[in-house]
Amino acid sequence: MAQLAKLRSLLFSALGPAIAFILLSLFAGYAVLGANGLLAWGDYSRTLAKRQQELAVLQARKAQMRNRVNLVDPRHVDPDMAEELLRKNLNVVHPNDVIIQLN
Repeated sequence: MAQLAKLRSLLFSALGPAIAFILLSLFAGYAVLGANGLLAWGDYSRTLAKRQQELAVLQARKAQMRNRVNLVDPRHVDPDMAEELLRKNLNVVHPNDVIIQLN
């Protein structure tokens, strides 16, 4: 009976550190393998690089569109841009233009 009591006290004294070790292992595992862990960090870095490239392309397109809008500003229209838009939208041509149809 004394040995059973000694074994029981030994188990109860080891229970706290065992639970702490299990919790610590779970936290460490989640820090490495979890959704925001170290292994996911590489994927986030690749995704960030891809998104930055997409952002650079979109910013270049935005700058190009802003330039075209500034060229047709009613206060100071660029003559070349106005001519391009008229020819494109109204199908206006000069008498000395040669039209080649691609069918």
